[in-house]
This record gives sequence, C-alpha cells and structure tokens, in this order.
Amino acid sequence: MEKIKILYVGKHKDILETVVRLINNHENWFGKGTDTIDEAKDELGNTKYEIVLLGCGIEPEGEQDLRSYIENRFPQVTIVQHYGGGSGLLSGEIMEALNHASPLMN
Repeated sequence: MEKIKILYVGKHKDILETVVRLINNHENWFGKGTDTIDEAKDELGNTKYEIVLLGCGIEPEGEQDLRSYIENRFPQVTIVQHYGGGSGLLSGEIMEALNHASPLMN
C-alpha cells in the first residue's frame, strides 16, 4: 500500500520538524515539511500530496497565495489548518481530512 503523502508548511523550524516526525511515525503516512511558500509550490509540483497542513507563522498573503495555487492546480489536495496541540490533535486533523477526502484512504 502506498503511503499517504502530507506536506506541512510552517515558519517555526522546531514545530515543522516535530510535525514531520510525528507524521512519519505513522506507518501509512509520509510527511515532508517546508518553511516557504515557493518551496511548497515546488514540492506540490514534484510529488502527489493528498494533504497540505498549514502551520503557524505563515503570512496571510502567503497563505492565501498557496491556497489559491492548490485550489487551482491541485483541487484533489485537501488543505488543513494545523493549530498545534500535540500528536493527538495532529492525528485527528489528518484523519478528519482523510475521511472527508475519501473514506477509502485511511
């Protein structure tokens, strides 16, 4: 079974690393992170992601730019606002996104 690919975009390096580590601890998920909108766009163009998690610290203009980019070019990608709060909340956010996208994905 191919792993579900999740891209995390956030400005705080420690949080980014923690979120990616937590994602990759799940046997069915693959996570990658970036702290810039341009890198996120490049990554989306190179890899088929199912979910993009938007973390803290992203400028509102950059977030809107990325949302528009995803909605116009990759409408199958689910965008989730990640609020923090530990691994339980992260897993819940991802599971809800997967259930919303397709009950067969998780």
